Amino acid sequence: MSKGKNQPTQDDKFNYRLNDAIRVPRVRLVGENLELVSEVANKEIETGVYPTHQVLQWASALEMDLVEISPNADPPVCKIIDYKKFVYDRKKKDKELKAKTAKTVIKEIRFGPNTDDHDFDFKVKHGLKFLEEGSKIKAYVQFKGRAIVFKDRGELILLKFLKELEEHGAAEELPKLEGRRMIVVISPKKKK
Repeated sequence: MSKGKNQPTQDDKFNYRLNDAIRVPRVRLVGENLELVSEVANKEIETGVYPTHQVLQWASALEMDLVEISPNADPPVCKIIDYKKFVYDRKKKDKELKAKTAKTVIKEIRFGPNTDDHDFDFKVKHGLKFLEEGSKIKAYVQFKGRAIVFKDRGELILLKFLKELEEHGAAEELPKLEGRRMIVVISPKKKK
């Protein structure tokens, strides 16, 4: 079964309406290639509202597609473009955006309910380094055996840890107990 000119390709996730699938009487024509359209129409064509059948004829004469860019506008906004190239460019742009979004790294810092000051200071230094790298920190107090009765100590350690890092990061939520761990997640603050 061959694909018609109006059918989007199989891997097309954008779902734009093309050519004869656009069934409104009038469309708003926009685009960068209106000089080409003007040559085909034998008159000056500018951004504006035109009868759909007329715009389809221009697209056909240019061997391009009429693509509905904004279907919810009144009238719908369309462009005369090479649809396959348009989809290719959109996928390329999406891929670049995806590559630019930073992958979130979560570093873990573990405390015990009886962590002494020297260990605490050492872990604060690590926490500062992680936040400056742009990583999130998952700080937790691990309770073993009967140490679970010292939940308040664990919470105090985590709150003190948050206080030390408050210039560089902020807690996503208050420390909470999950099983035998009290956990807090700290996100780096955006640099100005």
